[in-house]
Amino acid sequence: MSGARAARAPVARGRGFVGLLRLDTAFPRPVGDVGNPNTFEFPVRAAVVRGATAARVVRADATPLLGPFVEAGRALADAGAVAIATSCGFLAAHQRAIADALPVPFAASALLQVAWLAPLLPSGRRVGVITIDADALGAAHLAGAGAPPDTPVEGLPRDGALAAAVFGDAPSLDRAAIAAEVVAAGRRLRRRVPALGAIVLECTNLPPYRDALARATGLPIHDSNTLLRWLWAGAARPPHPEPAR
Repeated sequence: MSGARAARAPVARGRGFVGLLRLDTAFPRPVGDVGNPNTFEFPVRAAVVRGATAARVVRADATPLLGPFVEAGRALADAGAVAIATSCGFLAAHQRAIADALPVPFAASALLQVAWLAPLLPSGRRVGVITIDADALGAAHLAGAGAPPDTPVEGLPRDGALAAAVFGDAPSLDRAAIAAEVVAAGRRLRRRVPALGAIVLECTNLPPYRDALARATGLPIHDSNTLLRWLWAGAARPPHPEPAR
């Protein structure tokens, strides 16, 4: 009817919380970033893994940090986490090692959704990836997430606005410049892969720009936020029953 209000999304119910293993970074995380607690309509509790800088996890070998990641994950589980995720998609290379060491479901990376999405698309359509650093994203990350080795990947500029903020721990973000980088990457990916049917954003700092990307490409966009919402939907413990009156 005229003037009717849009239906309000229901508040997710359940006990527990999603644990988030956060890198040791200081750059701003606007709403939409997985590291901003206001991004989600359900409880998310973060634990910072000290020494796990963006450069060490993305552009170096993160294997020496697995111990601290597991320790932080176990502490979150002991505190009531019903599932655990991370704030960096490059931890996909260590999905199996960390999952084996934790007592609750663990999702290292939005890249896990590449394999899930593929059967949902029409035959011949492909899932592509946008990442903060295409030079650093290799076979081990795709394999760890169960994604096909020939998954098309497009990166943002290594010296661009997002890279400067993330790897330099900048005190502010040029959100307009980052949005332009994300949209440009999506358009390049679509031109390069005519059969593109969906895009997965590897980087957990990219979801604030997903709407701009969706408008520019006309494609479904999946990211760390869709991953965490899926985790919570399945893992949340039922609410306590209301007492009998």
